Amino acid sequence: MTRNLITIALLGTAALTLGAASSARAPVKHVPTAASATPQAGAEILWDSFGVPHIYAKTEAGGFYGFGYAQAQAHGDILLHMLGEARGRAAEYWGDKFAKQDRWLIANGVPERSAQWFAQQTPQMRADLDAFAAGINAYAKANPGKLAPEVLQVLPIRGVDIMAHAHRLMNYVYIASDQRVLVDAATNNAGGSNAWAVAPSRSASGNAMLLANPHLPWAPSILTYFEAQITAPGLSLYGATQVGLPVLRFGFNNNLGFTNTVNTIQGYTSYKLTLAEGGYVFDGKTLPFTTAQKSFKVRQSDGSLKTETFTQRYAVQGPVFDLPGGKDTVALKVAGLDRPGVLQQYLDMGKAQDWAHFEKALKTLQVPMFNIVYADRAGHILYLDNGILPVHKQGGSYADWVKPVAGDTSSTLWKDVHSYDDLPKVLDPASGFVQNANDPPWLATYPRVLDPKKWPSYVSTIGPMSQRAQMSVKLLNETPKLSFDDFVARKLTTRALMADRMLPELLAAGKDSTDPDIQAAVAVLSAWDHQDNADSRGALLFETWALLFSPGNFTSQANYAVKWTLDDPLETPRGLKDPAAAVAMLKQAVAKTKQLYGAIDRPFGDVSRFHIGGVNLPGNGGFGNTGVFRTITWGPMKDGERTPQHGETWVSMIEFSTPMKAVGMMSYGNSSQPGSPHNADQLKFLNAKTFRTLWIERKDVEAHLEATTKF
Repeated sequence: MTRNLITIALLGTAALTLGAASSARAPVKHVPTAASATPQAGAEILWDSFGVPHIYAKTEAGGFYGFGYAQAQAHGDILLHMLGEARGRAAEYWGDKFAKQDRWLIANGVPERSAQWFAQQTPQMRADLDAFAAGINAYAKANPGKLAPEVLQVLPIRGVDIMAHAHRLMNYVYIASDQRVLVDAATNNAGGSNAWAVAPSRSASGNAMLLANPHLPWAPSILTYFEAQITAPGLSLYGATQVGLPVLRFGFNNNLGFTNTVNTIQGYTSYKLTLAEGGYVFDGKTLPFTTAQKSFKVRQSDGSLKTETFTQRYAVQGPVFDLPGGKDTVALKVAGLDRPGVLQQYLDMGKAQDWAHFEKALKTLQVPMFNIVYADRAGHILYLDNGILPVHKQGGSYADWVKPVAGDTSSTLWKDVHSYDDLPKVLDPASGFVQNANDPPWLATYPRVLDPKKWPSYVSTIGPMSQRAQMSVKLLNETPKLSFDDFVARKLTTRALMADRMLPELLAAGKDSTDPDIQAAVAVLSAWDHQDNADSRGALLFETWALLFSPGNFTSQANYAVKWTLDDPLETPRGLKDPAAAVAMLKQAVAKTKQLYGAIDRPFGDVSRFHIGGVNLPGNGGFGNTGVFRTITWGPMKDGERTPQHGETWVSMIEFSTPMKAVGMMSYGNSSQPGSPHNADQLKFLNAKTFRTLWIERKDVEAHLEATTKF
């Protein structure tokens, strides 16, 4: 797999009621900031031998400047591309393939709202965003030949562009992408993640520990992670964030740390409209649509620009769209469009030095989704089912609000959102740990302390809990105490819980078969240790059978004897509903495995490869829905191998000891720029099932210095 410039056009929609809207987009007015003319004066970046920037600045804005410069150096092509996209001008820059995306952003008011949000920031945050943009511009001016020619037209970048990117990512990729809203509500643009926090009561050293482990696509895109350390007055934070964001979303300082996992927050509502007489029915009356004329430019093959115009309709709920195929018309309302402080909240979380100040940041409730898992030196641990969640006074289930609801009545039109105090959370549980692997909040710790009946049923689904999440709990619950070495080793396990659970019964059902294929399969699977390691000789066969037994990405429970239940959440689903049918699937799996991989006992790492550019190593780790905690979603076979599409990306594991222990890895490397030595230099750790030490102290950074950038 190579990591060329690949930009994922993930778009969503946001509610905007314009009333008598302007017939054209108003020019974005830039709000001046209180930034110093040279906020970066005296700042420097120490680049370590893995391409991680350690930014030291004399002002907060200087830290942002250095971070912008560093992102441009490591990821400039995708950075500038996504900032151009966030303006709603991608088709103007790069042609017709971005026209649909631009139309969505413009229809939902992203350029205008981004300017409003920028103006609503504090003077310091506006200065910070301008400084981040200035850092990007400075790198591009000094190094134009190191950036793709087609992205240079986006320059110069301004602070409002950074705000637009954050707005698009949070509200229109994570919450309400166009695919999710208009095509398939089950679409997951957000990926997955693992998170653990262990309290002193469960730690062998008596110190809290934290795992940050998001899983997102490996191809360079709007979801690519970047590792950095930022040290400035009031801020000393190590961690990672998505390229284009000026703040760390996963971070730790000397006193606390936090991470995110994707949760089930339903942060938008789609309203099915009843059309009548050129308008729509609402509370027994026919109302006219409010309309606005919108336009954008599209670059033609000859380089000329063509202006495309369209009429955008608005209902009382928000912007109106026809679903593909013309079957329905919907209006869209997205929660949080009046909350412009997502970047400020993450910054304040990173500045906090204790639980009281961290919780103060959480209570602002500006981050529209994501579970937040936290640990600190004082021994506190937290799981929070965070997000901006509409209050549905009439109730209803989670499933009721995922699909379009009746738009002809005010009874479905929500006005308020839930407060921080309303959200499910677990603080300092008696169990001594919290975890999340994208499962609903109820098993955040075990034994379970959250009762779904105490929250509205639209807060989340009851289940099922994935087998990856079950494995997460089991790994933390195996022993009364965990040393840091235990903590790391359990994160690295590649054992498939589904194999532990299902193989004994499957092998018993097939052991007396006279079919040579079944005999061979039983022999191979009996010798396999249930690990997805490079040298494992039964893993490919089991994976192939498991997908036949549990289709839908290993999620169907139709063939299990016992379905998942909240009353027995760690041992269900289980059993073979029809042992003979399961054995017949094993015979099918033998044929399929031979077809795909050449033999049923082919070593897993022969075909599963960590391959980026010139680095090609045997792989390990497997599909999370088979109960593998070390998650790698393998792509289809191509040219005799398969490579990761998604899975292990940024990992950090820390213990609040003195001095702190910190290890981690950015699986695909800390740069996507062509020719960088850091495109694939960390694959060796993934292959070896190890981590690198994270260099926190300046003396350690200087001992592993690759380059220095001074301002």
